[in-house]
Amino acid sequence: MAKDLDLCRIPNIMKTTLTLIITLLVATLHAADLRLGSPFSEHMVLQREKPVAVWGWADPSESVTVAFDGQTKTATAGADGKWSLKLDALKASAESRTFTVTGKDGRKVEVKDVLVGEVWFGAGQSNMAWDVGSAKNFEAEKAAANFPLIRYYGEASVTVAKPQAEGKGIWQVCTLENVRRFSAVLYFFGREIHTEVGVPVGLICAAANATHIENWLPAETQSSDPETKAGAQKGVAPLTEEENYRRIEAKLRADYPAKLAAWELAFKSGKAQSRDKPWTPEGMIAHIKRKGGPSGLYNGKVFNLAPFTLRGMLWYQGESNTGQPGELYHKQLSRLVTSWRALWADEVPFAWVQLPNFTAPGEGWPRVREAMLKTLELPKTGMAITIDIGDAKNIHPANKQEAGRRLALWALGTVYGKKVPAISGPLPADSSVSANTITISFKHADGGLRTKDGGAVKGFQIAGADQQWKPAEAKIDGDKVVISSPDLTSPVAVRYAWLDNPDCNLYNAADLPASPFRTDDWK
Repeated sequence: MAKDLDLCRIPNIMKTTLTLIITLLVATLHAADLRLGSPFSEHMVLQREKPVAVWGWADPSESVTVAFDGQTKTATAGADGKWSLKLDALKASAESRTFTVTGKDGRKVEVKDVLVGEVWFGAGQSNMAWDVGSAKNFEAEKAAANFPLIRYYGEASVTVAKPQAEGKGIWQVCTLENVRRFSAVLYFFGREIHTEVGVPVGLICAAANATHIENWLPAETQSSDPETKAGAQKGVAPLTEEENYRRIEAKLRADYPAKLAAWELAFKSGKAQSRDKPWTPEGMIAHIKRKGGPSGLYNGKVFNLAPFTLRGMLWYQGESNTGQPGELYHKQLSRLVTSWRALWADEVPFAWVQLPNFTAPGEGWPRVREAMLKTLELPKTGMAITIDIGDAKNIHPANKQEAGRRLALWALGTVYGKKVPAISGPLPADSSVSANTITISFKHADGGLRTKDGGAVKGFQIAGADQQWKPAEAKIDGDKVVISSPDLTSPVAVRYAWLDNPDCNLYNAADLPASPFRTDDWK
């Protein structure tokens, strides 16, 4: 511009005017947009009864004011242009209101149709992504889906190598037309919460098909997490990203021949389909890397959502990790819970769906279920047991209604203090050996244990020190089960539903199934 324009030959008034125009043009080119973080958009739901985090971007040092529900709060953008503040806790409201952000020179952003209620974040792989349109009884569900106070945000970003501050997504009102694309588990959970609690519900979903838990963990926790360091004393060393890949690949290679042989046998007998053929180790590793490798989905789909104020988090994943050691998945799920809570700086309630019944070779599915059971040792966690509502031939069971309802029972009973029949199916609490019997006591067995069909208890195995498992006789005694075998005089361990697709029938009075478990730690 300086080369083509000689200001000395221009009259002073024109010179002043042109200088002003150039100055304004340059300022405009360098000015940042006044904008909010990606989850703040039309139709959103804000969390009630907690300080509400709000953030966005403006010019460096720009003063920004947020106004909502009679409140005004002001923040100043930092050198990078980012600003953040917190609104005081809000009361639940179904009134459609406008959320306003103003900056300098009259700049303004308005977000319309904002409600206040309960906000839950759901994440995981394909069974969390599985939409209402693919769930059972869709036409009936669609006809009943007139819930304008339920709102759904689908996080649509891709995997990336580094954490991203901004993401992609829109809020949608639950209508007969929109509900088809909502996460089924998340929607059926949210519908229960909305119906029972009576306030608007916001559902945020970040899910991606066929992904490993490694994809959802921050990079630093996979190499330097304190829990992992503690685990190193037990022989589980912290993993770098490349070590993580090598460990996964070694396990895949070791398991592949048996998995392939089992599939071929099932395929010939008509019990499996061509789509069920196990991936080659090379194909699976390439798939993991396409998903961004360890941390790719955390970087792209989770990081940008924090610290949007939530009531709690839900997780449905694990299928892709069934080829790995169960103890490792336990550590990874524990890291996921603690690292996400740390990202939000809030120990929010966190629950997951335990893997359902499904026909797969080996012990991978029982071991991941066990890992999920063990992770309940973390505070404010819960688990929906689904060992009875899976599909032996389909890794994507259609009964997402019941999975969502069971998650909601936990939330209603623990988070909201509602009176519910039970917050969980029976969980093993203690075991004792006496002569030729082993007695297992259960929690969440108020009203006594029972069998689903009213017949004999099925699904128990018993073993002695030789580790040879035998079918067991099991008798219910209130909140306990007494297990024995006529072929065993000195039992030492019991397993229940320890198969990928077990025949088991132990329930509590609330008609919720018992979790698979074992009392041994044999490899």
